[in-house]
Amino acid sequence: MGSFGEYLWAFVIGGALCVIAQILLDKTSLSPARILVGYVVAGVALGAVGAYKPLVDLAGAGATVPLTGFGYLISKGVREAVDSKGLVGALSGGLSAAAGGIAAALCFGYIAALIARRRMK
Repeated sequence: MGSFGEYLWAFVIGGALCVIAQILLDKTSLSPARILVGYVVAGVALGAVGAYKPLVDLAGAGATVPLTGFGYLISKGVREAVDSKGLVGALSGGLSAAAGGIAAALCFGYIAALIARRRMK
């Protein structure tokens, strides 16, 4: 598949995930926080049963960038850590797999807090 097809699938799958979230916001009384947590849990559940991997293979960043991709990353890390370390891997695998993204979020959040200092009124 050419690069246009890869971009198209990333757009379609990523856009579909956004559309589902927007529909949930508009048609239900769920808070944005609950929807975000639901997306992470859905990614973990779909990753645990192996249903998210084909979606990642098809859509690439369209499936890995949204929060469902974060959940998939956690489940993948736990699975690999349990295979190599045993039961202890269930506790450490998800954090180890997502450590780069978590560290980046903390660093960029700190930099943003320094730049956009809150001023007293």
